[in-house]
Amino acid sequence: MSGRRILLINPNSLEATTAMMVAIARSEVPDGFDIVGATATRAPPMIVSADALDAAAPEVEEIAGAHRNLYDGMIVAAFGDPGLAGIRSALKLPAVGIGEASMRAAAEGGRRFGVATTTPLLEARIDALPEALGLRSSYTGTRFADGDPHDLMRDPERLRAALADAVEACIVQDGAEAVIIGGGPLGEAARKLQPMFTVPIIAPIPSAVARIIGLITARAAG
Repeated sequence: MSGRRILLINPNSLEATTAMMVAIARSEVPDGFDIVGATATRAPPMIVSADALDAAAPEVEEIAGAHRNLYDGMIVAAFGDPGLAGIRSALKLPAVGIGEASMRAAAEGGRRFGVATTTPLLEARIDALPEALGLRSSYTGTRFADGDPHDLMRDPERLRAALADAVEACIVQDGAEAVIIGGGPLGEAARKLQPMFTVPIIAPIPSAVARIIGLITARAAG
């Protein structure tokens, strides 16, 4: 396909998750852009711990390096943005992570924002992201869905209900004015949750797509 190409790197090793995220991303891109997925092979099917997040970074950087001449930009599609810093330092390509992109989108206009997700072992890493982005004063904290992350992913209805409870807690208990659904594998759930709430529900993959297209377009114009 002609036009500009974006590589979406899934740091989780589940091909089905990559396909789902690429489908969401493709539904968000304008004409003249295409999204292609690449899936890690050494990571677990779903990253749920800080150790697994750290371990994913080198392979994400390897995937990016191997494709450096084929793409106009890259998306790291795990919420902790593993490997993003390495890609930016090694490659002269626009690159975004879904964690960073969704937090910037959530904080637009000075909104206070929270995160609803399924991975309590990643709480410290999620908390570190707004700090690194200079958004600490806007961040109301993260709420976690009740249930084992893997079990929830196997039951979309239960996942959506559990995440809805976490979103509600972000809004009612923490005062969030926007809530991010924190995770690439939660992309479909994020779409389903948006109509259920009056505050903006921020989906990380569309946020990353909008940001990478803006960066690629600005680079071409510059």
